[in-house]
Amino acid sequence: MKHYCALDVSVEETAVCIIDETGTICRETKVTTHPDDLISVIKDPKWQIERIGLEAGPLSQWLYEGLAKAGLPVICIETRHAKAFESSTE
Repeated sequence: MKHYCALDVSVEETAVCIIDETGTICRETKVTTHPDDLISVIKDPKWQIERIGLEAGPLSQWLYEGLAKAGLPVICIETRHAKAFESSTE
């Protein structure tokens, strides 16, 4: 089954939400905002991550680079696009 991951980044912690292709939440957690900590959660073999959405912000370039170097399918999205997506799924 395919999985998708959303990252809500703040300076100290990042909220990680993983959903499956049906939209069911599979995991929600918070980790320290560092690429290595995010990778340890996302690269769990039980997840078949198709895409990781990372909100654009002050830390996004650093996090994007770390996740991409780890071979993860990360994209960076603008805040207004994330808000539009959230409102369309409610």
